[in-house]
Amino acid sequence: MRLRNALLGAAGAVGAVAGGNALLRGDADDLEPPLGRPLSTYRWRGFDVAYTEAGDPDDPTLVLLHGVNAAGSSHEFRYVVDDLAEEYHVLAPDLPGFGHSDRPPLLYSATLYVTFVADFLRDVADGTLVDPDRDAATGGDRDGEREPPAVVASSLVGAYTAAAVAEKAAPARQLFLVCPTASAFPGRSPAIRSLVRAPLVGEAVHNLISSEASIRYFLGDHGFSSAAAVPEEWVAYDYATTHVPGARYAPASFLSGYLNLDADLAALLSEIREAGTPVTVCWGGVSEVTPVSQGRELAEAADVKLVVLEEADLLPHGEFPETFLSVLREELAGEQRAPDASA
Repeated sequence: MRLRNALLGAAGAVGAVAGGNALLRGDADDLEPPLGRPLSTYRWRGFDVAYTEAGDPDDPTLVLLHGVNAAGSSHEFRYVVDDLAEEYHVLAPDLPGFGHSDRPPLLYSATLYVTFVADFLRDVADGTLVDPDRDAATGGDRDGEREPPAVVASSLVGAYTAAAVAEKAAPARQLFLVCPTASAFPGRSPAIRSLVRAPLVGEAVHNLISSEASIRYFLGDHGFSSAAAVPEEWVAYDYATTHVPGARYAPASFLSGYLNLDADLAALLSEIREAGTPVTVCWGGVSEVTPVSQGRELAEAADVKLVVLEEADLLPHGEFPETFLSVLREELAGEQRAPDASA
């Protein structure tokens, strides 16, 4: 009788977890476009990768690569994309495993993302990244190879971009990296990755990590300078994008350290600079997760420019878009700045 009761209790608990997961699970078709514009599809190695295209294709191309976290998506650039589109041909993908892009249950890795960045930038540069609808309407006629894009990339994706460009696999005319880092968590934990990927329990853990309260806390702790600065619209979008099918698989690799890049970021940036590609590192002055002292050490070791936005944390383009845009425009225009400048 005791065993029967215990089994019935366990079954009830499993049922409750499954029911809770089902209630929280969203529909990918209901997820709004991250940048308020229509999405196009880039077919990459079996993935349908969603990306936003904005601005005049005849303007210089600027690629925006969002950071990797439990709620990562190109929505990160929502508050700067419209202004940038007035001067640049902007392309902003949702990385594989995030946002509107496919999220299959793969074992995501830093190598996968370095390869994606390299292929995406190369296809942008040679003109083969095409909106299928527009291509069909024009009969497939496209201009030939164009000037390599400038790239804005955040956090770990800044390191992936550096690796792709340094290895000569990806063309770029300039890099603007926001709080770049090669490591988000110390070491790698197969147990954490397996836990978050597991059926039922893994989805429940992911739902806890990506609850509105958790998202609001993490954004206030190290995305924005304070909890009061976090826009509710940002919280709502992050919540929506973390509750569609497959949303936990890429974050499982992130949280367990498997998206760390085994590379010397300073050496990569130094190599890129020596090859003639301008590099600017942008840092938030109040960042604690990756403090500005880390940015100064990186910039000094790589001998690249550092710009500090004194009141910002890890998402200066979200909290201080006008200041961020001013700095970015100066750098893209080739303005000469001191090796270490503050804004």
